[in-house]
Amino acid sequence: MVKLNKIYTRTGDDGTTGLVDGSRSPKHAARIEAIGAVDEANSALGFAICAIDNADDLRRIQNDLFDLGADLATPKGALDGEGFEPGEMVLRIVSGQVEWLERAIDTANESIEPLTSFILPGGSEAAARLHVARASVRRAERAMTALAKAEPVNPAALHYINRLSDLLFVLARAENDGGKGDVTWVPGANR
Repeated sequence: MVKLNKIYTRTGDDGTTGLVDGSRSPKHAARIEAIGAVDEANSALGFAICAIDNADDLRRIQNDLFDLGADLATPKGALDGEGFEPGEMVLRIVSGQVEWLERAIDTANESIEPLTSFILPGGSEAAARLHVARASVRRAERAMTALAKAEPVNPAALHYINRLSDLLFVLARAENDGGKGDVTWVPGANR
């Protein structure tokens, strides 16, 4: 278990932040932007959880998002344990986590009406919050793919964040009475 006895360290006062391998990175760097976007998505998911009765799966995902942040905070050299002591754990998103999301998407999708139109974020409070979380996850995905253009990123991490937005979309629809309470887009309705 992680223990944080002190919240501030003053080490970031120079505009840098520490990574898992002990290196420091500017707070405006693409890697830190991606980590921050994942943190925002996790916070948005926590906000959604407050409006959902059975949120065990979403809490599991919150833990996965912390794993994802740790994955992003461990630069490529550490993918093979470089810079770490023997036996020290390098935390990475793995394919099993992606597969779990895919199964959850398939299961949730079976309980909702097929789409006949694009839908607007909204409906019930829980659905609206899940849509906010979904949009936050999409922002994290954009930040992660931008990082991946410049530096190596764990492919499973990219797959995970992509599937997560799909799951949140399906869960938002499920919260809207199995898709019956979705608010549909009417193209050009206000012309």
